[in-house]
Amino acid sequence: MRALTRRSLVTAGLAAGGTLAAALASRKPHAEALEPLAEGLKLVDPPVQPAPIVFVAVDGTPHRLDEFLGHGMVVNLWATWCVPCVSEMPALSALSHALAPADIAVLPLSSDRGGAKAVRAFFDAHDISGLPILLDPRGAAADAWGARGIPTTLIIDRKGMERARLEGAADWSTPDAAALVRRLVG
Repeated sequence: MRALTRRSLVTAGLAAGGTLAAALASRKPHAEALEPLAEGLKLVDPPVQPAPIVFVAVDGTPHRLDEFLGHGMVVNLWATWCVPCVSEMPALSALSHALAPADIAVLPLSSDRGGAKAVRAFFDAHDISGLPILLDPRGAAADAWGARGIPTTLIIDRKGMERARLEGAADWSTPDAAALVRRLVG
């Protein structure tokens, strides 16, 4: 299995190109409609190890969360057809840029059946940068982690333990959100 690095994930996300279906083109993300992060974030105490899952990079390479041990992770379960996810994605992009110097990866796992093409088109249409295209088209992560819906976000520390979870969309773009994630990740 090829090593997946934060740099390769970002490069894959930045290199993506394509167009978005007309049905999605008119949707504009509105950060002001998002809830503050603190409203729905649930701390996991004691921290737990998430069930193992496999997700796929844009090139089809399978990966697992344990490849990121030693790095922090913000794992977001989402889809391009999910209205709250559409609103949240620009905020996650901003978070990714803010956390990159702290070696914390933002990993958006798309459950789109249209695969990389659908996600690439969405990223292009909404000027999303700094996020890799990662796929979980069968929703295995949501099932394994007991997510009740999307978006769902897990904050995973450098030891691979889930420290917090948010079900629903939030404004991840604030300095307070980045500081909270850095503190939880350790």
